[in-house]
Amino acid sequence: MDTPPPKPPILYGAGILAALSLVWSAYAITDLMHSGKFGLSVAIAGDIGWITVLWAEYKGVTLGGRRWAAIAAGWGIALGVAVLLVNHGMEAGGRAQAIAGPFVVLVGKIVWAFALEAMKDTTALTPEQQAEIDAVIRDSEYKARMRHAQADGEIAGIQADARTTLARDEAHFQIHLERVRKRAEIEHRTPLAITAGPSAEQAPEQIASSPNEVASTIPSNPNTIREHVANNAFTSPNLVRDPDRDDASAATDRPSIADLVREQIAITPSNAAAVQNVLARRPDANKDSVAAAVRRERRKMEGGYA
Repeated sequence: MDTPPPKPPILYGAGILAALSLVWSAYAITDLMHSGKFGLSVAIAGDIGWITVLWAEYKGVTLGGRRWAAIAAGWGIALGVAVLLVNHGMEAGGRAQAIAGPFVVLVGKIVWAFALEAMKDTTALTPEQQAEIDAVIRDSEYKARMRHAQADGEIAGIQADARTTLARDEAHFQIHLERVRKRAEIEHRTPLAITAGPSAEQAPEQIASSPNEVASTIPSNPNTIREHVANNAFTSPNLVRDPDRDDASAATDRPSIADLVREQIAITPSNAAAVQNVLARRPDANKDSVAAAVRRERRKMEGGYA
């Protein structure tokens, strides 16, 4: 641990003179003003100002870059106190006291000037050198803060661009999502419009245009239309399919209605009897469809229907 350098002996004498100066100036100014505590406060203010300026001189405090400002202020305060002490001496004891009154203050100021010089470090930098170093430090600090400010500005710009990009992407996403929804809605509704069934007036023509239709024209009589549809059901394997004839064994066990109709027409002269016989063999068949098939097969046997 570094030990502080020893204090110069002159400092002790300067301290004693400063104490005497403070006591004497406080008494003289208070007695001069004849205002009691108010005069004492003025004396104390002058003494505190003088001590403060001594500290500023020791620390090398500058005012506007001028080191002599503290020295000038110290001598100004000392001379002001000396003038007050001269006035007090003239009023209190005449010319001799007027000359001796400021002596303590002026001697203390002179001794403190030498004490401050003795306390200075001879290896310390000169004021000019210290000012140059301070200028370099200020310049470095300025450049560092400028770089920091520029970096903050660049970061703020990047963040602003990122927010703009995010907002644009969000808008594009919402538009794309809306397009997908509209496309799905159109695809959902378009088959309904295209595959809508024919009207009641178009039903006969739609049935007649089937690729499995034998006849090219269907009469407008409702009974004839029903018979025509039933006949097509038995002659077109693509339109009507027996659910019980899905395999070869079912075809052997249960003959088709068309085969039963042809069989009954061949052995039964009455259409009603043929229908009853077919229904007896195939109770799951529709009576009207069987009757229509019987009539159609009968006409074909008799040569009356092409």
